[in-house]
Order: sequence, then C-alpha cells, then structure tokens
Amino acid sequence: MQVIKILLTGILCACSCASFAQTASLRGTVRSDDGELLPGASITISGVTKGTFSDAKARYALENLPAGPCTLVISFLGFEPETKQMNLKDGENAQANFRLKAISQELESVSVIGRSEAKEVNRQAYNVTAIDAKKLQNSTLDLSHALDRVSGVRVRESGGVGSNMNFSLNGFTGRQVKFFLDGVPMDNFGSSFQLNNIPINLAERVEVYKGVVPIWLGSDALGGAVNIVTGSRQNTYLDASYSYGSFNTHRTGINAGFTGKSGFTFQLNAFQNYSDNNYWINVDVADVNTGEYFKNQRLRRFHDNYHNETIIANVGVVGKKFADKLLFGITLGQNRAEIQTGARMVSVFGAWHRKGNIVMPSLKYQKKDLFVKGLNVSLSANYNLGQEQNVDTVYRRYNWFQQFKQYEGLGSERERSLYKFRNNNGLVTANATYQLSDKHSITINNVYNTFNRKGRDELYPDADRYEQPRFNTKNVLGLGYKFDYSERWNTSLFFKQFSQFNKFSVTYNPTGVYGDVAYKIQKNRFDKFGYGIASTFFLLKNLQLKGSYEKSYRLPETDELYGDLLNLEGNIDLDPESSDNYNLGFSYQTQFNKIHRVNVDANVLYRNAQGFIRPKLNANQTKQVMDNLADVTNFGVDGEVRYSFKQLFTAGVNLTYQDLRNNTRFEDGYTTESPLYRDRIPNMPFLFGNADASVFLKDFGAKGNTLTFGYNLLYVHAYYLYWPSLGSDKLDIPRQLSHDVNIVYAMANGKYNVSLECKNLLDARLYDNFSLQKPSRGFYAKLRYFISK
Repeated sequence: MQVIKILLTGILCACSCASFAQTASLRGTVRSDDGELLPGASITISGVTKGTFSDAKARYALENLPAGPCTLVISFLGFEPETKQMNLKDGENAQANFRLKAISQELESVSVIGRSEAKEVNRQAYNVTAIDAKKLQNSTLDLSHALDRVSGVRVRESGGVGSNMNFSLNGFTGRQVKFFLDGVPMDNFGSSFQLNNIPINLAERVEVYKGVVPIWLGSDALGGAVNIVTGSRQNTYLDASYSYGSFNTHRTGINAGFTGKSGFTFQLNAFQNYSDNNYWINVDVADVNTGEYFKNQRLRRFHDNYHNETIIANVGVVGKKFADKLLFGITLGQNRAEIQTGARMVSVFGAWHRKGNIVMPSLKYQKKDLFVKGLNVSLSANYNLGQEQNVDTVYRRYNWFQQFKQYEGLGSERERSLYKFRNNNGLVTANATYQLSDKHSITINNVYNTFNRKGRDELYPDADRYEQPRFNTKNVLGLGYKFDYSERWNTSLFFKQFSQFNKFSVTYNPTGVYGDVAYKIQKNRFDKFGYGIASTFFLLKNLQLKGSYEKSYRLPETDELYGDLLNLEGNIDLDPESSDNYNLGFSYQTQFNKIHRVNVDANVLYRNAQGFIRPKLNANQTKQVMDNLADVTNFGVDGEVRYSFKQLFTAGVNLTYQDLRNNTRFEDGYTTESPLYRDRIPNMPFLFGNADASVFLKDFGAKGNTLTFGYNLLYVHAYYLYWPSLGSDKLDIPRQLSHDVNIVYAMANGKYNVSLECKNLLDARLYDNFSLQKPSRGFYAKLRYFISK
C-alpha cells in the first residue's frame, strides 16, 4: 500500500506541474527581401516537432510553445533559410516577421518566363499562367511584349512604340480579353495608359487567365483576363532605369515607395516613352505626280513620332484597425502620336496626329475581418477627366517617298477635324469575401462603369453631330462559391448578371430632300445571365489536373459602338457576344538529382461563340469596323515545357494551335449555304510559339555579380489575310521568325544593372494586322538601379 501511495502522489505532482507548464505563442509574416508575400513558407522550431506553414497572406501562427529560449528556422523554395534565436516568456504573444533573401540570380534574366511559385496562384482551379515580372525588369520590354511570350497569347501591333495594339488570347481578341491593374478593370484609362507603353518594371507579377476568369476579377471578359499586380510591397524601395536604342527610342522608369512605422505610406510610379519609330519597311510606291510605280522599295517610316509621360502617385495608410490599406491617388499623363498609316500600308499620312491626356483621381480601400472574422472587403473607384484630340487639317496626299500633292481649299488627309472630346469615364468596383468555414467561402463582386462622350470641333462650332449623345452605363454583378475539400481538391462555382444601357442618335432624312439631315435619339438595353464552374485535383503531389466551363458574355465597348476617331469606325448595331468556354489542362513538375528541374503544362480548349465580334475593313477599306458573326467555334491546344540545370541554365518552349472556324451556315436573309461556312477566320494567326534560353555566370568579376546571356525566338505560321474561299489569288501574311538576344550584367546582388539587347537580330520582315509591318532590327541599352530596405 505504501508503494501505491507513493506512485499516486508522484502522478498527481506530475499532472500538477504539467497544468502549470509555462507556454507562449508566436505570430508573424514571411516576405521576400523586396516585400513580396511568401505563402507556403515553412516555420519550424529546432529540436521540437512543432511547425507550420504561412497561409495565403503569408501569415503564420504557433500556439502552446514552451517558454524559454528557442531557435526558429524559416525556409522557402528559392530563398536562403533564416534562423532566429528567441526567448519566449510565459503567456507572451510574441511577434516575429521575416524577410528571406533570394538565392537564385535568375532575377537578372530578361528571357525567363514561368509559372509563379506563389502557392495560392498555382493551386487555383483556373487555367492561369503567372509571369514573374521581376525576372524581366532589366529588359526594355513593355508589358505587352512580355505577354507576347506566353503560350496562347499573340500581341499584334500596327507599328512601333505606342502604336495601336490588338491582344489575342486563345483566339479571343481585343476587348474580348479584359485587363486589370491590381484587380481593378482598366476600361477607362485612356490612350495615355496602354499595355504597350507601360514598362515591365511597373509590375511585380502578371497573371494571365485563359478562359474562365475568377469572380473577384469582376468584368464581362469573354475568353480571358490579364491582371497586372503591382502593390504587394510595403517597404521602402527605389527602382530607377533608363534605356536608349534604335529609332531614337528613349524609355525612363521610376518606381519608389516608403512605409513608415506609423503606417503612413507613399508610392510613386513614373514612366516615359519616346520614339521616332523611323524603322525600315518594304513597300510598293506610286509617284504622286507621274503615277510611275516602284515595287518593293526599302524606305524609312517618316511620320510616326510617339511620346508619352505618366505619373501615378498614391498616399495613405496601411496596417490600421479601420483599414489594412487606404490610399488616395492620382494618375496624370499625356501622349502625342503621329499617324503614319491607316488600316493598310497603302494609306500614308504625313501630318495627321492625335494627342491626349489622363487626369484620374482614385480611391482604394481594403480591410480583412471587417466587423466579423473572415469577412474581407475591398473597394476602388476612379474617374478619368482626361481628354483626347484628333488633328487632321492638312489638305495633302502623301506617298512613302515623302512626296505630297497639295490641294487648294479646306480639306484633310482623312477627315478634316480638330475634334476635342472627353469620355467622362468612371468606374467603381467592390468585392466582399466571407470565409464560412475552413472549406467554404462565398464572394460577391460588382463593377459599375459609366461613359459619356462630350466634344467640340472648333472648325465646325455649330455642327449638330457633336451635340448628339454618346452615353453608356454597364454593370456586372457576380456571386461565387468556393469549396476547399482538401489540399488536393477545390472547386469554384459562380454566377454573373450583365447589364448595359446605351443612348445615342442616328441620322435620317425627314423631308426626302437631298442633304436634309436630322437626328433621332435611340436607346437600347441588354441584360444577360452567365455562370460557370472550375475545379482542380492533385492526382499526385506534383501533378495537377484542371477543368473549367463558363457561359460568358461580353458587352460591346464604347469604341466599338461609337468609334475611336482614328482607324476604328463605330457600329451602333452591335449585339453582345456570348461563348461556351471549355478548358482542360494539367501541370507537372519534377526534378532529378536535385539539379535538373522540368515543368510541363498543357491545355485543351473549345469555344463556341455566338455573335462573335471581330474586325473587318469598312466599305472603302480605309478603316476597321467591328461586326457580329453569328457563330464561331475554336478548338485549340497550347503547351509549355521548361527545363533548368542548377542555377546555371534554363530553357523553355511553348506552342499554340487554334482552329477558329466560321460556323454560320446561312447568312441573314439567305437560304443557301454560305460559301464561307467552316472557313478559317481570316487575319488571325493559328499556329505560333516561343522558345527561350538563358545562361547564368554567378560571381562573375566579383562576388554577388551575375552575367547572363539570353535568347528568345518568336515563330508565327503564315495565315490568310482574307477569307480562304473567296477569290483565286489568296493573299496571306507570310511566316514570321524573329530572334532576340541580350546580355545582362548585374552587380552587388542586383543593385546595379547594365543590359544590352538586339531585337529582330536577323532583320526579318515582321507583319501584323492587315500586313502592317513591325520594326526592323534594333539595338538597345538599359541602366537600372534598385535598392530595397
């Protein structure tokens, strides 16, 4: 009995000691050294089995830790592990934030593009490719040319720097693909802020959603979206660069930010582009005086100067109880573009130009756990007060020899005009996500856009046509539900309500007398309902399968309805287009001997679009005009393979095939089958791809310096310019093959950077929309300074 009493007493004492054991908790965030969130980072305590991973917001929490000294170990793929000694006190809720230093010098590459390592982006059910823009920031690329290297993407331009651009994603073009800046639609940014004049240094990451678009990117995208991510840094940094190159091209970029301990923050982004765009072209020319014809002349463009200057400033607070982020901003910019050609090279201009500016105040607000835990809210609003002007008052006819014929009287090169107008374009977007439980969440998103073009032409101060309404409102309301069954499987289901109201006027002849013109006010309204589902499953830890479907709608844009007063003629009879989008894909990553890594991505898609809106030449073939095709189908595949060896070499290749067919069997008013039925859609590339390779020489010249050699190849197969079934002489746009090379020397771990590039190395003839030629061979140099604290 005595022995039993002793044992019981010992057990009671042990339990008593355990009940009074000293414990503490530890919380914090994990970021890169330049402020980027690192979700999925490992946080462990040396010698203890306790550990966790940072969540989607890069936050972590460790509870019930033993009080006393401990050693924390923080690690993340591609970054140097960090250890920290701590002494936890009884009952303490300690805070420890970490910034990990990247171990890979691939940040100095100008040609490496791959899927983001961010766990939250990779594990989405949507077909998404993420470009790590930091890997390209030593190049002279703008955002559009960086995107042109992604599988499924073709960026088609009408010329050089600042020219009109047509963005194609898996067969959908122009406004069918939507662009976002930090989740805010770029519908109203004007001509001073376009994808092909924004330097790559503005972005930290660019996400390309192919097909189904997440509900939190609220808009009426028909077949995909591009989200430019800029604002995750919450530290003090400076990124300044300048480049100079062929055709008198100058580019400058400054990105700076400051965040104080009080939460006060200031952000500044400024960039400038200038180019004469006087590159070499090959054209046929007729003498304006004699009519003598000269074939295949190699000449310079002579009236294509472009420049723009833009400043984006935001000031506010972060990390407050009432707001995780509250920013008041202003975007100021201006641009001037000389117009060299019309929709085809046969139209040549020598004086016509266009200019514009942007004055856009903005508000951004974000708050997690608003009122209740799990309710995250964001709100943004902006209003563009900028104006545009079309200047065409010189009554001349030019040719490519720079000859011109002067005419008497009042006239112009295209349409006599000094028309100055404001689009009075405003946008408000709101998003709320509520985490019902670990597995269930719902999202509500609403985007409201208003447009009201007002203008005046001092050449025709009494003209009634400038008083006619060009008014438009658009609203897209979305509701989404996400089910996270496990780490291996999640599914999203969503619904969208599309609404649009247009008010405009049309001309008619009230008396039947020639020249008698009157205006009649017209109104129309569209209401559509869309829905979709996206799901992903990890068959293996490194093998992800994805599938999605969406019934999507795209409402006609204001430029498509009312024209852009440049090379796009308006069409007020356009109807909304819709599409049934199907996507299947997989992603696989593996490594051998810890030094060889291989990534494979492949996707299959099918689109069935009704009322498909696409460009065609107008009646006199001087402008483009948008038109509805009743039914267009597209079957396509795209894939990418990437390989890397240690931190010395990386290479990749991607290829896209898309088979867009006119599925309209009977044209309006006809009972016989259309000769264009099942024709391939003209003026649309159907087979194209990219290849790139980079070699990295670490510690070249000194420790912390890296010398990089890069190469990029663009291939576009030949395609028809017009309908294949019409005409015996089938004009086509020939095969294109372009080579770019670069050398980058990064010093002091990327603080000082010098790069040299050659674009279109073999001086190939490159073409785009309706055979408009792109720049010839060019050489460029860039200096960049970057520091972050």
